[in-house]
Amino acid sequence: MISKKPRKQRYLHYNAPLHKKRKWISSHLAENLLLKYDRRSVPVTKGDTVKVMRGNYRGHEDKISKVNVRDQTVEIEGVTITTAKGTKIAKPIHASNLLITKLNVTDKWRRRKLESGLAETTKKEIEKEAAEQLKAHEAEQKAEEEAAKAEEKLKEETKEEPIKEELKTEKSEESIETVVKEKKPEEKVEKKSTKPTKKKPATKKPTPKTTKKKKEEGEE
Repeated sequence: MISKKPRKQRYLHYNAPLHKKRKWISSHLAENLLLKYDRRSVPVTKGDTVKVMRGNYRGHEDKISKVNVRDQTVEIEGVTITTAKGTKIAKPIHASNLLITKLNVTDKWRRRKLESGLAETTKKEIEKEAAEQLKAHEAEQKAEEEAAKAEEKLKEETKEEPIKEELKTEKSEESIETVVKEKKPEEKVEKKSTKPTKKKPATKKPTPKTTKKKKEEGEE
């Protein structure tokens, strides 16, 4: 039994199980796809090319990067928000505000559902499209792996450079210390030889004090 009360409808909508929520994240198909697959709407998946129909990004067309089942929203490449800190974050958009222009047919389970009830010619076209998409996906993965390897190599090189500089500085310091140790005794000898000898000041000899008796004898 389905209730007409908005309170109960909202409760069922937000607390629904995930397998039901996943089906609700669906968007309308473009005219050419509608005629090809004989469907009005399809659940959205990662890799579908989509056009934004409402909001600030109206007219923006790009691939879906992520599907949030719990929030029932979609993240699209190029649709971002700038936070207060200045960082860019993907803006979540509801699937009802999108129009699917190209489907991702790499998943065989999705192909089976789309091909059900269609003619053999359309099935062959879908299979060809799926093979092309798989090739393009493999090429993208290879390019990403090569880019990741190149980044790792650069990081390793940048890490090695400061280590080499530290070793060079340590070696230079050690060589300087050895040179200083070798030169120290020579410098000491040179200092002894080069130091001018200071002449001691001439000390006056103290005059012998005459006693009173001697003075008296002399006076007599």
